Amino acid sequence: MSRPVTKPELLSAAVKKYEEMNKLISSLSEKELETAFDFTKMKSRKEAHWGRDKNLRDILIHLYEWHQLLLNWVSANEKGEERPFLPAPYNWRTYGEMNVTFWKKHQNTTLEEAKWMLEKSHSEVMALAERLTDEELFTKDAFKWTGGNMLGSYFVSATSSHYDWAMKKLKAHRKNCTEK
Repeated sequence: MSRPVTKPELLSAAVKKYEEMNKLISSLSEKELETAFDFTKMKSRKEAHWGRDKNLRDILIHLYEWHQLLLNWVSANEKGEERPFLPAPYNWRTYGEMNVTFWKKHQNTTLEEAKWMLEKSHSEVMALAERLTDEELFTKDAFKWTGGNMLGSYFVSATSSHYDWAMKKLKAHRKNCTEK
C-alpha cells in the first residue's frame, strides 16, 4: 500500500491498518503475551525501540502517546498557541529520549488500560482527520505551524505507518516465541 496523499486514502489506510493490528493482537497466544520481548539475537534490529519495548503494553502506549502528540499539537495551534510537534526539550534528533520517557511513564499502566487508551486516542485522531478538509491535510503550507509540511503526513505517521511498525514488531516477537 502506498503512502496516503488524500484524505480518503488517509482515512482508509488508518482504519485498515488499525484493524489489521487489532486482528494480529487478538491472535496472540497466552505464551506470546506473557513472554517478554527479546530481539537481542536479531542483529538487523539496531534501532533503540527494539530494546526499549518489552511487551504489548509498551507498544500500545507508544502508539497512544504519539496520538497525544498529534492531538495536542493540532489543538494548541488551532487555538493560536504556536508550538512545535515535539514538546520541549525534544527535537527530531532527541525524540528517542522522549519515547523512553513515555515508556517509563507507563510502566504501571496495565495492558487493559493501554488497550482502552489506544482505542480512545485512535477514535479521537480519526475524528480530527474527518473534521479537516483534504486541502488542510494535503496542501503544503496549509498551516504556517506545520513548517512547510503537509499536516496529513503527521496523521499518516501517527496512524497507518505507526500501526505497520507495531505489527512488524509483534510479528518479530511471535517468530522469536516460535523459535524458542
